[in-house]
Parts: sequence; C-alpha cells; structure tokens
Amino acid sequence: MSTSVNQSAPAEARLPAKAYRSTKVRRQRVKAAWLFLAPMLVVLAMVAGWPLIRTFYFSFTDASLSDLSDILFIGLENYLVYDDGRWYGVLADPIWWRSVYNTFYFAIVSVSLEVVFGVIVALILNAEFKGRTFVRAAVLIPWAIPTIVSAQMWAWMLNDQFGIINEILMALRIISDPIAWTADASYSMWAVIMVDVWKTTPFVALLALAAMQMLPKDCYEAAEVDGIHPVRVFFKVTLPLITPALMVAVIFRLLDALRVFDVIYVLTSNSTSTMSMSIYARQQLVEFQDVGYGSAASTLLFLIIALATIAYLYLGRKQLNLGGDA
Repeated sequence: MSTSVNQSAPAEARLPAKAYRSTKVRRQRVKAAWLFLAPMLVVLAMVAGWPLIRTFYFSFTDASLSDLSDILFIGLENYLVYDDGRWYGVLADPIWWRSVYNTFYFAIVSVSLEVVFGVIVALILNAEFKGRTFVRAAVLIPWAIPTIVSAQMWAWMLNDQFGIINEILMALRIISDPIAWTADASYSMWAVIMVDVWKTTPFVALLALAAMQMLPKDCYEAAEVDGIHPVRVFFKVTLPLITPALMVAVIFRLLDALRVFDVIYVLTSNSTSTMSMSIYARQQLVEFQDVGYGSAASTLLFLIIALATIAYLYLGRKQLNLGGDA
C-alpha cells in the first residue's frame, strides 16, 4: 500500500529533503532571474525588436523613402525575381555579392590579425617592467578614440597629397611616389584593415590580459623547474587556458566586423572595392531612397550575421569540448 502511494506521489516528494530544497531554491533563483531580466527584455524588444520586424516587413514591399504611406506588397521581388529573361533583386545583384565578399574578407583578416597582435600585446603587458601601468593605459588610447574620429584622422594621414604616411615612406625611400591608399583599389581594403586593427587590437589585448592575470602560477613554476621552453609553455599552457576569453573577444569583434560601416565609409565612401553589406544597404535606403530594396539587403545582412555567429559558437563549443575530453 505504501509502495503505491510513493509511486503516485510527485517526483519532488520522492526526492531526499536536501535534493528537494536544492531544486526549490534553483527554481526560485530562475524566477528571480527572469523577474530582473524582464525590464531589459521589454526595452530590448521595443528598441531592437520592433525596428527589426518593421524592416522585415518593408523588405516585401515597394516602399520608397519619399512616400511611406503608399506601400504595395510585392512578395520576394526585392530578394529575387525572374522577369523578361533576367533575374532581378538583391540576390541577383553582383555588387551585393561583392559587398558580401568584402565584408567576410575584412572580418576574417582583421579579426585574425587583432587576435594575434592582441595576444602579443597582452604577453608584453603581463610581464613585469618599469612603467607597466603607464604602458597599459597608453595601449588603450586607440580603442578609446571614437571610430569616426580615428577613421577621419587616418584618412588625413593616408591622403596621397598631404598625408604624413607617404611623407615618411618617401623619406625612408620605401616608395618613390605618393600612393592613394584609400582611392586605389589595390590598397584601399588593406588600408581599411590596418586602421581597424590599430583601433581594436587593444580590446582583444585587454581581454587576453585579464585572462592571463587569473592563470595559476604553479603551472609556470613547474614548467620553469622542468626547463620547458617558454614558447612551448605558451602553446601548451597559456593559450589553452585563455582560449575561452579569446572566444569572447572574437565573437564581439566578429559581430562588429560583419556589420562594419563607419570606418569603411569614412575612408573610402561608396567604393565598390571596399563596400560592405551595411554600406550597400545604406546606399539603397538613403541615396536611392528604395526602402523596400534596402530593407531586403538589411534583412539578408541580419540573417548572415546570425548564421555566422551561431556557426562560430557551435564550432567553438565543439572545439572546447574536444579539448576537455583530450
């Protein structure tokens, strides 16, 4: 009789008292967490959710910036449509695909360089030397400067007529004639990448340095006693331990790089050789005043960034799990 009563009782009642209290406390903490997060989620839904839904809606219409009151639903025509023997829409525009290539090229190259240089800078700042506090503060200056200000500053320095970069290179006899760094298609993308790496490397260095400051000292003391080379210690001890922090840095930088607009627009404006997806969408929305077409480009940009972020998080978590199993 007692057995049947126990089997029919709720699962929580059959748990030991300690486990039941733990489950109850956990449930209360979850409720409290959602209660505190609710105001932020409401504000986020109003600030980000509504514009996103509105943009998604406009992408299926022929909305124009000159008159948003007269809108006609046209389905997927802004994305892709076949008419009179030709394909039209964002997905059929070669400039769009060029901007997709430029964006991913910029993101992969710039973020990779920032991680490499950021770790090197973090290793230097983690060492003990006189004036380390001052150097740490000075390294953060490029990151503290607003992007528009730093981009305009570099635009002046890279100018082919009066830029100081050409003056220095010609004085060192590295080049014989001034180079149009931001106008020449051969150099413009690398000029943009250089400016972005200069500005955002301190961000990666800051996160890597914070991770290094929390590493256990006994591992390094044991490696020093065993006479292991510092390079091997870095790859076998330091790098695996700071990988979670680097993943956080990379995901933040990857999100910024995939939606890059300001630094490229200030340096090269609407140049096709450096046009990003954000600049393409802005050109359609503002200059061509085609809200429907520009909204379709913006929606594709959002989907691409979301898919790239999910793929990176999945692969990064899988790599961490494989490393933990090893």
